[in-house]
Amino acid sequence: MKKFILTILAVFTIGGAYACTSAIIAAKNTVNGRPLLWKHRDTGEENNKVERIPAKDGNMEYIGLYNASDTACREAWMGYNSAGFAIMNTASYNLKDDTISANRMDKEGFLMARALQVCRTMGDFKAFLDTLSRPMFVEANFGVIDAHGNGGYFETNNYTYRMFDLADSPDGILTRTNYSYSGRKDEGYGYIREQNLKETLAPYLKEQKVTPAVFTEEISRRFYHSLMCKDFTNCDEEWVVDQDFIPRRSSTATTVIEGVLQGEDPSLTTMWIGIGYPPCSEIRYVWLGENGVPADLRGLGKNGHSELCDTVVARKHDVFSIKRGSGKSYVNIAKMYNAEGTGYSQLMKAKNEAIYREGYEKLAQRRKELSNKK
Repeated sequence: MKKFILTILAVFTIGGAYACTSAIIAAKNTVNGRPLLWKHRDTGEENNKVERIPAKDGNMEYIGLYNASDTACREAWMGYNSAGFAIMNTASYNLKDDTISANRMDKEGFLMARALQVCRTMGDFKAFLDTLSRPMFVEANFGVIDAHGNGGYFETNNYTYRMFDLADSPDGILTRTNYSYSGRKDEGYGYIREQNLKETLAPYLKEQKVTPAVFTEEISRRFYHSLMCKDFTNCDEEWVVDQDFIPRRSSTATTVIEGVLQGEDPSLTTMWIGIGYPPCSEIRYVWLGENGVPADLRGLGKNGHSELCDTVVARKHDVFSIKRGSGKSYVNIAKMYNAEGTGYSQLMKAKNEAIYREGYEKLAQRRKELSNKK
């Protein structure tokens, strides 16, 4: 691979250094034998969008999750390309070991956009990191999967990285929040959120029945707190302190990239996404190709906004309705889950089940068409 220089001007930084929760699931743990890459995104950029970037100048076609304000689609915060290579990140806060100032950091989105243009495999991504000029202006856990069944995290700072291979995990799962396993002990964030994830996911792993819906419909919508050993999702309280749940005020998307079987056409790679605020969002499925991204996910509205994201963010503002004082720290659980079954999350559930059925039916048809062409 030829040498790629990551040249990034600070003026384009949009602030990706927020908390996220993520996981990589091996094929052996999923219902249909395809690996999963999941990211529950938290960021100060409330409005997100999804766009397809066509192949150009030798670069591959790819799908990316972007901030609405990123009109040129320079920074991808999760995505996959025509080779079936997929990537995401979580910010880390215990890896940086230099004096580079904060205003020069947070270039993860630029790095991932470039990786989507040129990387076909996890090995390519490793080589890509090796070729970048130092410092890289990042402090992050980069998670990847490819069409050959490979997956892993790359815990990366300005000068070095350490790879954690999914193949080395006996349980077939890797998770990361906002600290790195190779970083300084007990620094960083997300320890409780990671435990929330592991406990909620455990029964699905035991039965090897993990699906994209487990992440988007269960984990990203559930207000479980592992330290308190309590699930606030269907509690009797109206208001709950928004602290250390996986879904929270800063959550803007839950995204699962479902890979392919080894030897299967990479074009069957699928992104399942709930944009805006995951507990109140509707799911969409996304594919490569000219019409693969639903119009309501794209930044076609005013200021580059996604129509669906705007709809969901309005629901979020209803859930976080207290504006004065410290009110923004309180979430109205009853507006998402209630005894009458009229909460936002409850109303979305049946709708999203139908969307998943439709998506998988279309995938089955696409597989059949591709098989007939052979």
